[in-house]
Amino acid sequence: MHTRTLGQGLEVSAIGLGAMGMSQSYGPNPGDRDDMIAVLRGALDVGVAFIDTAEVYGPFVNEELVGEALEPIRDRVVIATKFGWRLDHGRSVGLDSRPAQIRAVAEASLRRLRTDRIDLFYQHRVDPDVPIEDVAGTVGELIAEGKVLHFGLSEASAATIRRAHAVHPVTALQSEYSLWTRDPEGEVLRTLGELGIGFVPFSPLGKGFLTGGVDASTAFGEGDIRATIPRFSTENRTANQVILDEVRALATARGGAPAQIALAWLLAQRPWIVPIPGTRRLERLAENAGATEVALSADEIARLDALAGILGVAGDRYNASQMSFVDR
Repeated sequence: MHTRTLGQGLEVSAIGLGAMGMSQSYGPNPGDRDDMIAVLRGALDVGVAFIDTAEVYGPFVNEELVGEALEPIRDRVVIATKFGWRLDHGRSVGLDSRPAQIRAVAEASLRRLRTDRIDLFYQHRVDPDVPIEDVAGTVGELIAEGKVLHFGLSEASAATIRRAHAVHPVTALQSEYSLWTRDPEGEVLRTLGELGIGFVPFSPLGKGFLTGGVDASTAFGEGDIRATIPRFSTENRTANQVILDEVRALATARGGAPAQIALAWLLAQRPWIVPIPGTRRLERLAENAGATEVALSADEIARLDALAGILGVAGDRYNASQMSFVDR
């Protein structure tokens, strides 16, 4: 597996693993806890050594799963987790990035992750009620204490990134970015490049759509977040099939999988971009890791670049409630 360097010299595998789906958001898990532990440990066998989780996933149980799985190989992996939600009886009831809350979350995450340091600690969503300078300062204190190694932001605007970075260097921004979600292009990517901050795209495979595993006939099970997302309505999945058809055609021509093409396109955008596709299957993990060996030509990259603009993308990436938490 190739490695890439995010901001502040944090070196990670060029492809990471998003662990959220092992505990929530995509319906009933097809395997049991031991299966998920095997996937998390098996990631290292294909060179994936950058694991992403959060206290709110579950909540709490995803960090516990990651902690149990990675404890025997802790020094060989980079673990990212997040703070920023207010939880009440196991449910998210809003944002909370007050300094005392950040510290409490850090201590609880350390226990659940069975570790003495959090490699990368993201603010999960920007809290409009807490100045970002206070957030950056608090995480900076945790870094000085050795409990956290790096500071990250998620779904933050360019202006917020600049304000945070002025107080304490930001190592990475995590936001949604893929062939059919191009929101960070422009000011956000320019800001990251200027400040030397890495970018970690989540949902780089369009929540499964760009793998070819979802089409207009797919029925989403109970608890599957895609049932709440406009882009995944039956009508919009039908309309968006044309994008997948183009990706699939290129994959066939290259002898690979659609997911590998979508990930290779992201890797080609900037040398400091590190996608974190989620999966619950070892074979998909190996497939995703193989994207680092797909060298797209300039013409292929340009063709993929143009897809969303030429063909259009039907449906918003979040519903109105979910978008209200995105810093714009």
